[in-house]
Parts: sequence; structure tokens; C-alpha cells
Amino acid sequence: MTSPAPAAAAAPVAPVVHADVLAASNRLGSWPVRTPLINCPALDALCGGRIWFKPENLQHTGSFKFRGAMNRLLALPPEGRRGGVVAYSSGNHAQGVARAARLLGMPALIVMPSDAPKLKVERTRADGAEVVFYDRLTEARETIAANLAEARGAIIVPPFADALVIAGQGTAGLEAVQDLAAMGETADLVLTCCGGGGLSGGFAAGSQLPIVVVEPEGYDDVCRSLAAGRILPVENPGPTRCDALQTLVMAEITFETLRHHGATGVAVSEAEVARAVAFAFRELKLVVEPGGSVTLAALLAGKLDVTGKTVIATLSGGNIDAEVLVSCLREAGAL
Repeated sequence: MTSPAPAAAAAPVAPVVHADVLAASNRLGSWPVRTPLINCPALDALCGGRIWFKPENLQHTGSFKFRGAMNRLLALPPEGRRGGVVAYSSGNHAQGVARAARLLGMPALIVMPSDAPKLKVERTRADGAEVVFYDRLTEARETIAANLAEARGAIIVPPFADALVIAGQGTAGLEAVQDLAAMGETADLVLTCCGGGGLSGGFAAGSQLPIVVVEPEGYDDVCRSLAAGRILPVENPGPTRCDALQTLVMAEITFETLRHHGATGVAVSEAEVARAVAFAFRELKLVVEPGGSVTLAALLAGKLDVTGKTVIATLSGGNIDAEVLVSCLREAGAL
């Protein structure tokens, strides 16, 4: 009797590379805001290096997410847009998809956690998207989204597990390097805020620089996965101010992209995040949400030595409820 043939091994997932980001940049054109680079002499003095922030809190919808969402939707042929789009997100990706869909005349439905910040829910709806809530600890948002998309004949735009989304986010890194070069400078290192790794992977591909991802403690699965050489999920998830970075497990494509670009990672505490939100408010004159400030938190806490180095760091979002901003300012002694 002949033995059954062994199952074919799954094809390896290709990482997102610089050419993908260049293609995304050409496709996106002037749709995204070309956010500036911002330097803070007070921070340079504290760190001993030269820090250039890429403030994507100044991007459309208040975060970098618009880049990836618009790149994904622009890549669709006209007939592929008729059924609309379904996405799942704690808020920033939700807003990015809602805005991109509205600009392209597509209906959008967003699956959001029931504890999503009120501001993010309101702004998602303000761009015309329908919102369906779920419990992030007991329900699978991917399953809910898949069922809704099938029923509506819509496409799903995931927050990070998509090559076009990652490449779109990477245009922020491409811009940062280009704008730094125009000032006659080059960077030694990139720091990125990291949840599922979409911005980090794209930024690594777009900038072609050594990269360190920064996550909140308790949600540092990307850091641990990169160190272990295999994907590891979050263990015992708990509360965090960094709602935008509460991803429970990274995707294979973000893991392979970050590993391809030699990324490493560090984690920051809730107290360090509060200090960073307050520092951004006082010294940078910017409103930055907790998840968008973790790179600043790592720098202020001395999580890595940047003495004598030029660093590009992301501030990835500014969608923060007023009471959270006040709590961070109070905890950091700024009130």
C-alpha cells in the first residue's frame, strides 16, 4: 500500500523591503501629510545624542495609520471597492481606514473593542464608518470582521498583517531619511512605537536604518519574539494606557520583516509613559497619546545608549482622551 504524500510545506512569507515602500510612496502621492522632523535641544542634552522626532500625531486622523490604509485601498481596482471595507482596530487604524474609505467613496465598517477611547470611536463615526463593538479579552475581532466582510462582500484591511499596509506605513521612514538628508544629516538609529509591528517593519524598510522597537511592559511580545527567533504571544495581558499597542500576537509578515531588517526591542513602564506624555506636552508642545509616546519614554528612561548618535524616533499618534492626558500630567508632576 502506497503511503500518502507528505503535505507541502507552506511557502515562507516574504518581508516588506525598500522597493515596496518606494512603490507605496509613488501610489500615495500627496494623500498623506508629509509630517516634519522636530528636534528638542532639552532632550538632546538629557540623552547626549541628537534626536529627530517624526510626529505622526500630525498626520490625517492623528496617527500614521492613514498611510497604510490609503495605500491598501488605492491598490484596489475600481470593481474591488464596491463592497466597501471592514477593519478591526482599537482606534487609530479605525480612523485611518474610515478616512481613506470616505475619501474614495467606499462604505466602511469597523470592529472596535468596547473599551476603546471615546475620542477614537467618535472620530471613526465622524468619517462615516459604522462601528461594531467586541470584548477584546473574550472575543476574536478577526472572526467577527471576517463574518461581516463575507456578508457584505467587503474587503478586510488588517491593522498590520498586510504587505501593502506595512509598505504604506513605511513611507514615514522614507520621508524622515529624505528630509534629514536635505538638512545635511544622516541617522544612526531608528526608534519606533510598536504594537503589531506594521509601523516598525515599514519604517525599517523605508529608512534602511538599524531599528529598535519600543513596547509597553506586559505587551512586549515583539521584543520577546525577536529575541527568541520565533513568534511569542503576550502573556497575562493587563491594563495599560497604551491602548494603541495592546496587540496580543504579531503576524508572521511583521515578524519576518523586522527580523529581515535586524530589529531589536525594549519595553517601558506605565510611569515612564506618563512622563513621556507630559514631556511632549511641556517641551515639544505636542499632544501625544500614551502608545505614541513610548519611544520618547525609552529615551527619557535611558533604555538605550544614544550618546553621540543621531536618532529618528516616531511619535505615532495623538488621539488621547482629555482625562488620560490630565492623569499623565498629574502623575508626572506637571500639574
